[in-house]
Amino acid sequence: MGRVYVDSCIIIYLLEGPASLRDTIRSAFQSRQGNRSIFCFSDLTRLECRVGPRQKADDNLLGLFDLFFISRDAESIPLTRKVFDLATELRAGFRLKTPDAIHLAAAINGECSELWTNDDRFGKAAGNQLLVKILP
Repeated sequence: MGRVYVDSCIIIYLLEGPASLRDTIRSAFQSRQGNRSIFCFSDLTRLECRVGPRQKADDNLLGLFDLFFISRDAESIPLTRKVFDLATELRAGFRLKTPDAIHLAAAINGECSELWTNDDRFGKAAGNQLLVKILP
């Protein structure tokens, strides 16, 4: 069993990306579900994922995102002061954008073993605290 922090872009690809990309991401999720992995996110992830459907007034797509976030394999990591303090250090030390620093800090504080993203800038900042897996 492992804890995987899933960056917003990966969830967006899973639910509304091109078919080939959705299939690739779905396969990654399915391969970890057999290991009883928990897919972690934060309220920042929820916000980023829900903006597009709200802008398009697409209630069906919004519902798909909301179902993802309440699934039994998903867990919310609270954005505490400790997360923001670490995000401050990551942003200052590695020049990450604020949202990226918050995502990485949430993953580290949430004791995740992996962070799934499409952004290779996380790797150096993550160091040996967790594995950054780049998904297409």
